[in-house]
Amino acid sequence: MSTTAVAPASVTSSNTAGHLPKWAPWALLVVCLAIAATIFAFANSGGDPADFNIAMTLVVGLLLYMVLIFIVSTVAESRRHATDRLMTALVSAAFVVALLPLVSLLYTVVVNGLVRFDADFFSMSMRNVVGAGGGAVHALWGTLLITLAATIISVPIGLMTSIYLVEYGAGKKLARGITFLVDVMTGIPSIVAGLFIYSVFALLIGPGTRMGIMGSLALSVLMIPVVVRGSEELLRIVPNELREAAYALGVPKWLTILKVVLPTAIAGITTSIVLAIARVIGETAPLLLTVGMVQSLNTNLFSGQMATLPVFTYMQAKYPGIPAEAFIDRAWASALALILVVMVLNLVARIIAKVFAPKTGR
Repeated sequence: MSTTAVAPASVTSSNTAGHLPKWAPWALLVVCLAIAATIFAFANSGGDPADFNIAMTLVVGLLLYMVLIFIVSTVAESRRHATDRLMTALVSAAFVVALLPLVSLLYTVVVNGLVRFDADFFSMSMRNVVGAGGGAVHALWGTLLITLAATIISVPIGLMTSIYLVEYGAGKKLARGITFLVDVMTGIPSIVAGLFIYSVFALLIGPGTRMGIMGSLALSVLMIPVVVRGSEELLRIVPNELREAAYALGVPKWLTILKVVLPTAIAGITTSIVLAIARVIGETAPLLLTVGMVQSLNTNLFSGQMATLPVFTYMQAKYPGIPAEAFIDRAWASALALILVVMVLNLVARIIAKVFAPKTGR
C-alpha cells in the first residue's frame, strides 16, 4: 500500500504566520509622515510656504510612527516583536533628531553662502571697499597661515608628550602630573588662551601688540592638549607584542618607536591632528584679541594685524554697513568657505592616513 504526500492547500502569508511584511513598516512610516505634513500644512495655510516646519513634521511623524508600529505589531505579531520594533524606531528617531540640527545648519549656510560664493569673493579683499563687492581672500590666507603655524607648533609638542607618557613615563609622578595638566588645559575657554598670549606679548613687546604669530600661539595652546590625548590613547592600543619583537631583534627603543609604534598608529594620530585643527580653526575670541582685523592682505605672521575667516565673519555680521545685505552675504559666504576648508582638511587627512597606514596584506 503506497502513501503519497498531500500538498498543503495554500501557503500561509507572512502576516498570518505572525510577521508583518517587510514593506509594512515603511508604508506605515510614509503614512505617519504624510499625516504630520498635512497637519502642519493646514496650520500654515495662508502663510509663506517657506515657513513650513520640516523639522517638527519629522519629529511628530516619527512619534506617531512609534505609537502605531507598536500597536500594529502587537496585534499582528506579538508583544516581543512589538517591543523590538518600538526600540528600533526609537533609536532611529533619536538618530534623525540628532541629525536634524546638522542638516539644517549645513542647508542654511549653503543656501545663504552661495549668494556671494563667486570669483570676486576669492580674489579680492576688502581694501577700499565700502558697500557691496569685495571679498575675503585676505581672511582665507590669514586663516590658512595662522592655522598652519599653530599646527607646526602643536603637533611635535603634543606627539612627543604623548610618546613620553606612553613609552617612558608609565607609573611616574611626572607623567601623572602632565596628564592632569593636559586634562585641565582641554577644558579651558578659548578666550583665556587668547588673553594669556596677549598678556605675554604685552609684557615682552608692549600693550596693543597684535600679530599673526600671536594667534598661532593662542591656537596652539588649545591644540596641544587635544593632540596629546588623542595620540596617547592611540599609542596605548598598539600591541606590546610588536614592541617586544623589535626589542628581541636588538632594535633600540627610540628606533622601535619611530619605525614600529608610530607607523602602526599613524592613521589614528592623523585623525586626532585633524580633529585638533577642526577644534581651533573656527575660534574667534582668541584671534580677535591677538590678531585683530585688517581690510587688506597680510601674509607676514610676524608683522602687523591679519584677517581670519572667523573674525571676518563676525565683523561682517556684527557691524553691517550700507547696504546691510552685502555685509550679511559676505558673512554667510565666509562661513561656507570655513566649512569647506575643514572638509578639505578632513579629506586630505583620510588620504594621508590611508597612504601611510601599515599594510596588513601579504
